[in-house]
Amino acid sequence: MARGSTIVKAPAPRRILVVRPSHLGDVVSALPVFHALRAAAPEAEIGWVVQPEFGSLLAGLPGLDRVFPFGRRRGIGAWVRLRRELREFSADLAVDAQGNLKSAGAMLASGAPRRIGLARVDWRERMGALVVNDAAPPARPGSHAVERMFSLARHAAGALGDDDSELRTDPGLTQAELARGEALARRHLPGNGRPAVIVHLAAPNDVRSWPVSHYRGLAELLLSRGRGVLLLSGPGERPIGVHLREAMGTRPGLRHWVGQHHLRETSAFFAASARRDARLVSCDSGPMHLAAACGMAVVALAGPQDPARTGPWPPTDRDGSPHTVVTSADPPECSPCLSRSCRHREGPVCMSELLPERVGELFD
Repeated sequence: MARGSTIVKAPAPRRILVVRPSHLGDVVSALPVFHALRAAAPEAEIGWVVQPEFGSLLAGLPGLDRVFPFGRRRGIGAWVRLRRELREFSADLAVDAQGNLKSAGAMLASGAPRRIGLARVDWRERMGALVVNDAAPPARPGSHAVERMFSLARHAAGALGDDDSELRTDPGLTQAELARGEALARRHLPGNGRPAVIVHLAAPNDVRSWPVSHYRGLAELLLSRGRGVLLLSGPGERPIGVHLREAMGTRPGLRHWVGQHHLRETSAFFAASARRDARLVSCDSGPMHLAAACGMAVVALAGPQDPARTGPWPPTDRDGSPHTVVTSADPPECSPCLSRSCRHREGPVCMSELLPERVGELFD
C-alpha cells in the first residue's frame, strides 16, 4: 500500500492493537484514537500496549478488550513476553500512536499485516516510521499533541469505513465509577461554599516542577482568601505530599491526599470535582492532561514546555477553552526550551520565578 494520506478501505479487522506505551499524558492524548477505532469497528476485539504504571487508566475502559502491560525497563525478557502475547492476540491491524523506536518494535512484534501510524515527519524517532505501511496525513507544524492524535484517529477510522467518528478525549467513565468519584469528592474536597482549588504536586527533580516552597505559598495564600485547598500527590510525589502534610498540618479548608495511585479512580474524582467547579493548578504533567480530559478547568504552570503543543486541551487560544496558562512575569529567553533538563546557569528560573502571588491573582 502506498504511503501518504490516501485512505484505502479494507475488510473489517477482527482484532486491533493500539500501541501507546507511555507516558501518562501521552496515553491520555491517545484516547481519541481508541474511541474512533471502537466506533469504526464495533465488532472487533481491541487491545492496547501500555507500560504497567499507566495500565490502571485502561483497565475497565469500556470497549477495550485487552491490556498488554509492557515493562520495557525489564530488558529483553519484557520484549519476549510481549511478542508472545501479541502473536497470540493475532491483530489484523496495529495503530502506532506513539511514534518512536519502542512503539515501532511493538508494532513489528504484533505481526499485524496492516500497520497505521503518524506521518514520518510527526515521529519523534523517524527511523521507526519505516514499519508503517499506512501513514496518516502530516499534522500542522507546531500543532498540539492532541491534534496529531485527531489526525491519526480520523485516518484510521476512515480506513475502516467510518468517515465521521466522534473524536472523544474522555476516559469513558462508567456510572459506577462516576458514583465512586462523587464519594471521593465528598471525602477529599474542602466544603466551604466556594469552589475548591486542587493543587497537584510535582516531584522536585522534574525540571517542569515548582519549588516546594511555592506550593506551600500558594496554598497559604488561597486559604487566606477563603478558598478551600486540596494538595494532591501521586506515588512519585508522595515524599513532597508527606512533607507538606507534616509542615502545614490539618486545618479548616485544607486537605491532603497523598500517594493516590489508581488512575481511573483519579479520573472519576476529577470528573466529580469538575461538576463542583473546582479547578486544578498543575505543572505540565500526566494528571494535568487527565483532569482536562475529565472536564476540569486547569491552571497550567508553564516554563520549559510549550503549552501550545503540550498544554491542557483545548488550548487557551481556542474559543470556549476553560483553561489558563501562567508563566513567570519575565520568562528567560530560553523558555520554552522543550527540554527535560535545564542548562540555565541559575537552574530552571522559568519555574522558580513563577511566583505563587501571580497564580493567586486568578482566584481573587
